[in-house]
Amino acid sequence: MVRVDTDGRTVLSELNLGKKLDDKTYEKELSKWQARLAELMRDPRFKGRSLLCAFEGADAAGKGGAIRRIGAALDARQYQVIPVAAPTEEERAQPYLWRFWRHVPRQGKVAIFDRTWYGRVLVERVEGFCAENDWLRAYTEINDFEHELADSGVMVVKFWLQISQQEQLKRFKAREEIAFKRFKITQEDWRNREKWDAYQQAICDMVERTSTGNAPWTLVEANDKNYARVKILQTLCERVEAELDGRIPKGIQPLSKKARKVAKSEFPTAETEEDGDSKAKSKSKSKSKRSIQGKSKD
Repeated sequence: MVRVDTDGRTVLSELNLGKKLDDKTYEKELSKWQARLAELMRDPRFKGRSLLCAFEGADAAGKGGAIRRIGAALDARQYQVIPVAAPTEEERAQPYLWRFWRHVPRQGKVAIFDRTWYGRVLVERVEGFCAENDWLRAYTEINDFEHELADSGVMVVKFWLQISQQEQLKRFKAREEIAFKRFKITQEDWRNREKWDAYQQAICDMVERTSTGNAPWTLVEANDKNYARVKILQTLCERVEAELDGRIPKGIQPLSKKARKVAKSEFPTAETEEDGDSKAKSKSKSKSKRSIQGKSKD
C-alpha cells in the first residue's frame, strides 16, 4: 500500500534547505575531500571492490555539477558516467533492469549514474508511462538488484538532491536568460513543475521503500551548491573508507562472507579489519600455548 501522510511531515519536508557554505570554506573542503577520494581510489584494497554512485534529484538540483567534482578527483580511465534518458526500442524489448546491468562497474572501477533505475517509481509512475502494478513491483525488484550488487562487492552509494520550489524557479529563469545555459531548459521541465506535489509523494515512497541496509539513501540539501557538493564528496569518502577498513557505517549491512572470500582470493591485499583481528587472535592463542608448554617443562 502507498503511504498516507497523517501529520504533513515527510523525509523531505524535514530537511533544512538553508544550509550553506561560503566560497572560502567551500574551496578548502572541496580540495580536502577530492584529495581523499583520489587516495581511496588508488588504495590496493579497492582492486577487489567497485563503486556505483547513483544520482537522483529534482530538475536543476545540481546533479551534473556534483558529478563533475567527483570526476575531477578520479583517473579518467577508472570511471564512467552513464547518463540515463528514455529507453530505446532495443532497451524496451528487454527486462526493465537490463539496460542498467550492462553498466555495472568491474572490480577496481567506478560507475556514476546520472539518473537511474528509479525512473520506474518516479517519472514513469507520475507520468503514467507504466501500469500501477509495474511500479509497485519495482520496489522489490530494485531492492533485490541492489542487494545482489552489494553481495558481490559493489559499494552502492545513492544520493537524492533536494531543492525548494522557489530555488528551482530561480534556476529555471537563470537558464532561460543566460545563453550558454539555455540548452538545459525545455518545456518538459516547466511541465514537470506543475506536478511538483505528485513527484514529492513519489520521492518519499521511494526513499522509505528502498533505503536499505545495503544501499541507504543520502538526502542532500541542495539549495546551496557549495554545501551539496561538499556533502556528497564527504559522504562518498566516508563510505568507501569505512568499507575498505572493514568498519561498517551506521545503517550499512556488512559485506557477506562469500563476497569477502572472493575479494581475498583474487586480491590478497584486500584484507578487512575483521580478518586482521581474527589473525591477531590466533597468533595470541598460539603464543600463550607455547608459554604454557614452556612452563610445564620447567
